[in-house]
Amino acid sequence: MMSSPNMHMKSALTQWMSWEGGVDVVASTAPGLPVPNVIVHVARLVHTPVGSAASGMVFFQPDPAGAPLIMGFVSQDSAQVGGYFGPQIFAGTPFENAPTLDASIQIEIGATHVGATVSVGGHELRTRLEGLSALSLVNRDPGGMAPFWQQGIEAPAARAQLWVDGKEISILVPPIGISGGSAPVYAPTGLYAL
Repeated sequence: MMSSPNMHMKSALTQWMSWEGGVDVVASTAPGLPVPNVIVHVARLVHTPVGSAASGMVFFQPDPAGAPLIMGFVSQDSAQVGGYFGPQIFAGTPFENAPTLDASIQIEIGATHVGATVSVGGHELRTRLEGLSALSLVNRDPGGMAPFWQQGIEAPAARAQLWVDGKEISILVPPIGISGGSAPVYAPTGLYAL
């Protein structure tokens, strides 16, 4: 991890996660919502101090005034890896106490697009990102919903699509996602660390 002039990390790094094959979408299903009601933020393989598994975070609240249909950290190893995210990576945010859900996660990386399929709680969420920009290095300080240092490689997408249970859902994508970068983004590798 590259150092920053304002970076004051502990000498023993114990709270971290890294990933490969990340496909992230943050969006709203209607204009004017105060916060996005769609998050599909997953990776083909996430590494933590307690293990490695396909994992991420999903939030889908089709009725912005109602309860979410699906919400929580998702993992193919929910007991170890999934349970690590809230208290260790997202402490102090609204995600700190989010539930951990068993999920099947598949990542597709094509020549001109990427996508993710997450099967969780009897539902299937599928995303597709197109119009990927060139890959670039990102290095972000903690802030907002991301209380951790971030470093990685990202390619923002020009277009994002979402299907829930086979039905395409119309989405509006904000300029900034939950971790401070582009809301629809392909992140082939990266690191969060406290």
